[in-house]
Amino acid sequence: MARTTAVRTYGRARRTKAVLISPDTAQQAPSSTSYSYEDKENQKPDAKPKQKELNSVLPDDGEENLVTLTERIKEIQIKKPCVTITTTTTTITTTTETKQQPRKTKRKPSPEPPSTPCKVKPEKVRPVEPHSPAPSDQPILCWGDVCPPGDRIEKIAEASYAEVYRISNERGTSIIKVVRLESPIKPQTKAQEKSGLVDEEPHGEDDLGGEVRISEWLADIPGFVVYKERFLVKGKATKELLETHQVFHRRMKRKDPDRLQFYPSPSRYLPETKFLVLELGDAGVSLEDFKLDSISQVWDVLLLVAIALARAEYQVGFEHRDLHEGNLCVRQVRPPKTKEDPASPIHFGYSGLDITILDYGLSRAQDPDMEDPEPIAFDLEKDLSLFTSTHAPQCKVYRQMRSYMIKGDRAYLPPRFHNNPYDGGRISWSEHHPFTNVLWLAYVYEYMAKHFCGDKRDLVAFKKTTRELWDHLNPDAPPDVQSFSSAADVVRFVVEAGWVTEAQVTNGHGGGGDDEDDYHEASIIEVQVSDRDDSRLRRSPRQRQDPSP
Repeated sequence: MARTTAVRTYGRARRTKAVLISPDTAQQAPSSTSYSYEDKENQKPDAKPKQKELNSVLPDDGEENLVTLTERIKEIQIKKPCVTITTTTTTITTTTETKQQPRKTKRKPSPEPPSTPCKVKPEKVRPVEPHSPAPSDQPILCWGDVCPPGDRIEKIAEASYAEVYRISNERGTSIIKVVRLESPIKPQTKAQEKSGLVDEEPHGEDDLGGEVRISEWLADIPGFVVYKERFLVKGKATKELLETHQVFHRRMKRKDPDRLQFYPSPSRYLPETKFLVLELGDAGVSLEDFKLDSISQVWDVLLLVAIALARAEYQVGFEHRDLHEGNLCVRQVRPPKTKEDPASPIHFGYSGLDITILDYGLSRAQDPDMEDPEPIAFDLEKDLSLFTSTHAPQCKVYRQMRSYMIKGDRAYLPPRFHNNPYDGGRISWSEHHPFTNVLWLAYVYEYMAKHFCGDKRDLVAFKKTTRELWDHLNPDAPPDVQSFSSAADVVRFVVEAGWVTEAQVTNGHGGGGDDEDDYHEASIIEVQVSDRDDSRLRRSPRQRQDPSP
């Protein structure tokens, strides 16, 4: 049955009053505790980190009519690519000539840190208790209902605490995240014990309510996954589920022979084994498995991620906190375009790619429809191994986030300094620190530069053009170099630089233009649709526009 679509820009069509926590209120002064260490990844011990300047387009007052990110972007004066970060908001000139001939502004000195260190106690911001993601009247399915004979299922990733599969049938394609709930499972065999199998711990249903609610809040913002449905699955696995699990594990072992299997084999599922399954829109291929062979792809992925994060920062006070290459998906939604004017400063919208940000298990956000919103945030202090691990490059970013919580600046602490939960009350993951989004944007920038397989001359030109952007993104920059404080700052910079037009920022996603027929938002789990009242199925129609660069 045809569905009526609604033309949207980004986010919700109408927003009620929502007071967001300003980055200024979340800023912490450097701790009085002395951290002395030697680490080749960090700055020299005698280098005193300078507190960064906070520039943000987020409102810091509680006025009745909050401006949208679009309106704040329109207050920016477009400037020359080599700009410095300022704390003043100027008026935008919307003529084409101004956009193509940006001018340079002066930079104000960064503010001095307060003389008295402040401590943020976790209890000062009370996180919302998540609702149970699985209501008692929800039907319980079996694996044969989720993927019956004739449907295709493929395991594509392993998230923070979930396995990720792609399911396809004649109704479309969906991504499902499978989380094992607290329930019995077969013990490991001797062979599994010998191989060093490490079982991911099961989770309670209430533990997952936060991610479900964040998914719902983000569903209307372009660049985030479309949330379709959630349901319970119980019982033994099907043959197809077991086979795709084994294929995935063998492929991962070829890439990393020392890699351990963290999720139990489906052969161990019992009739009483229960799972929570989240059905999401198909997001394409993870950046980890996508071949970056055109510099226009690098430009679009970086800018699309920055714009999506900036919108989410404003609308729901969002921080992803786990945005590595496995949680960022890319798909081709239209043919690439050739840049007609090589002298044009615009670099956005040529690749035909779109991005989707996945996995909000470690994220932080707050309800945009509440007058006095309280945040939902995963407490990362519950498992400090996240900060002491060195198994992957993104582990450094986890330490950078926590170091910022402790010290209030970019200089991060090595693993041995992350063994004390809450660090004497300095750490609260419920607080809004959009600087964490800047850290992950820097990670994405470096990852794409390292894994680019196109013409190396194009990469050299890209790095030259974005040199000043990287100076303010780089977490390892000298302490006298100012840092972006949020993804919104990054978006303001790229608009001022002329790389993205104002219309591209405000008109939908900027990289989209995909046909709705190719962007299914209805559940494809047939038994789920027939057994549930239509009023309980989430529909979030979104029509993306295709602004010409």
